[in-house]
Amino acid sequence: MAEVALAAGVSQQTVSRVVNGRPNVSEKTRKRVLAAIRDLGFRPNFAGKSLRSGRYNSLGLCLYNVDQFGNLATIKGILSAASDMGYAVTTVEMDDRVPLSLAEATRRMMALPIDALIISMSIKARDFEEFSPQPGLSTVLLSMYEHPLCTTVDSDQYACSTLLMDHLFEHGHREIRFVSGPGYSVDSVFREKGWREALEARGCYVAEPQRGDWTADSGYAAGERLARDPRVTAVYAANDQMAIGVVAALENAGRRVPEDISVVGVDDSLSRMMPNVHLTTVRFDLFERGRTAVEHALLGSGPGYRPLAIRIAPVLVKRESVAHVH
Repeated sequence: MAEVALAAGVSQQTVSRVVNGRPNVSEKTRKRVLAAIRDLGFRPNFAGKSLRSGRYNSLGLCLYNVDQFGNLATIKGILSAASDMGYAVTTVEMDDRVPLSLAEATRRMMALPIDALIISMSIKARDFEEFSPQPGLSTVLLSMYEHPLCTTVDSDQYACSTLLMDHLFEHGHREIRFVSGPGYSVDSVFREKGWREALEARGCYVAEPQRGDWTADSGYAAGERLARDPRVTAVYAANDQMAIGVVAALENAGRRVPEDISVVGVDDSLSRMMPNVHLTTVRFDLFERGRTAVEHALLGSGPGYRPLAIRIAPVLVKRESVAHVH
């Protein structure tokens, strides 16, 4: 800054005013300072600015499995909201071979220049109940589980089951089977809970779920088993990939979809990969999930702070994979 001031023939305070876009600088002086900045290749010292302001204008994001469909869409929302508010995003991807620890995730992020923290919790952390956020670091958890000290934000994974089950019940279905995701998945746990409680509330038979791993192949294996069940009239798969596998297996076994068995999925992710998708499913606003997390992370957690449990409602997408029971 001293070199720029010398080259432009002004004070360092004037250079500071120009760099920070402040008034009280004539247009002629501003142009002279900007020319000196260009000639000398000057840029403001971020570390010094942060020391003075106590802010980094950076948001921390800690997550597993960055390439999962839901995570990618949520990250897009986080990046968009952060950019609108003048923040960068510092991201750390945790090792998914090690059980999630909120304390460890926070410790890693605290070593970085961040003003607030978002932790994506697709797997329930082993220390969830006893976790206490770092004082002075506003922390938001992306999770369906409520936390006494942190605001939690998520798509409503239970409500998606309510939407799908009500749709199937309206078409006369009572023998509805479930294909779950992996047992460690928070999303799958809440989707299964919604399916089970919907059946129990109507006095319907609750069969043991078929266990999948989110892939179409695991859905196909479940569909082969379900094709041998003469009572089943509908299958609820916990994501669209497994639902498509179920459909393929049923049709290969001679069971028509939806004439013989209706099939529904979750996440509405197939239209970007397949043409003419017929699967009835549920769509989440994952972009809004990310934006909401950023907004609440940047609100802070000072005196009087009360954590919220924010659940973003899904939307039922009706297509041609559900028929009335004959």
